[in-house]
Amino acid sequence: MFFITEDGGLTTAGYVLSAVVVFALLIVISALANKNKRVSAKQLAFAAAALALATVTSNIKLLHLPMGGSVTLFSMLFVTLIGYWYGPAVGLMAGAAYGLLQLILEPYIVSLPQLLVDYPFAFGALGLSGFFSEKKNGLVIGYLAAITGRFFFAVLSGVIFFGMYAPEEMSPLAYSIAYNGGYIYAEGILTVLILMIPAVKSALAAVKTQAKS
Repeated sequence: MFFITEDGGLTTAGYVLSAVVVFALLIVISALANKNKRVSAKQLAFAAAALALATVTSNIKLLHLPMGGSVTLFSMLFVTLIGYWYGPAVGLMAGAAYGLLQLILEPYIVSLPQLLVDYPFAFGALGLSGFFSEKKNGLVIGYLAAITGRFFFAVLSGVIFFGMYAPEEMSPLAYSIAYNGGYIYAEGILTVLILMIPAVKSALAAVKTQAKS
């Protein structure tokens, strides 16, 4: 197909379509937001660009686990940047929109509650970075808070919906913590190491200034 490769991945046109879908979702979200706090066209553009990058890098998997979950090329960072730029309201909405996009691209559904927990709730939690947007070292702290939020929902889903897959010698909670913590925090550690590089910190600070100007 035009948007999907033979092995099930996305073509360049597919990634462009994904960005358009995200952009459209954000426009709808903006229209539903408080009239006095509408998302501006510039915010929509920066958020859509960040989510498009997140979508592309989410398909570059450094490690993929057999039952779902993977270490990607910093995809969670691009989502958390939106909250870092514009605060928690925009960040949480954009994260939920990204979760819906992931649902479209890589659906794994066993029930409606599981769908909500694994997609809009888990990825929406990446917007928690917005609560630290004005703090010292706010990006690193916000990023860690954001992925911990995603980890919480991933563990919750693992216990409630997939606990039957836990080995006999482990409780569903312990298994879910180990399984989900492995890939989420592996990517988290790699990302924080990159964020601590002075040149990267300066570049991202400049991008934030441009995004908010």
